[in-house]
Amino acid sequence: MSVTDDLLEANAKYAETFAEAELSPVPTRHVAVVTCMDARMDIFALLGLGNGEAHVIRNAGGVVTDDVIRSLAISQRKLQSREVVLIHHTACGMATFGDDEFKAELEQETGLKPAWAVECFSDPYADTRQSLQRVRSSPFLADTTQIRGFVYDVKTGALTEVS
Repeated sequence: MSVTDDLLEANAKYAETFAEAELSPVPTRHVAVVTCMDARMDIFALLGLGNGEAHVIRNAGGVVTDDVIRSLAISQRKLQSREVVLIHHTACGMATFGDDEFKAELEQETGLKPAWAVECFSDPYADTRQSLQRVRSSPFLADTTQIRGFVYDVKTGALTEVS
């Protein structure tokens, strides 16, 4: 049995007791969280969030890409979020290899060089500052006054604010 089969089995059990919630696509806490896809981070638990309270946007490294800006613009302009929280973390996999190295591996294996940026980094604090600047300088966001960035320590569970 595959992991996907396990997930489908779990979903069948979930659906048996599912009670339709009256949740809106508008996050009740009016916040969007941009973070890494790292499986060690349970964003809802570490921020004390429940379903329906926040938009959570995840990718490798929690990097603010054009697609993250697209999601934030929709979150703000169509779904009433006003605050943005960026969370990077210690011991990120994106610090274990380099952009050029990864692109070369992909090109060697597939014959195609990806057009997208990999955006590896070695310092999660510096990368959080860069992400904060990208969000603050975006002309597409409706509100850039309530943006804060943090680094999550995977060993302690604590957040450290980055200014």
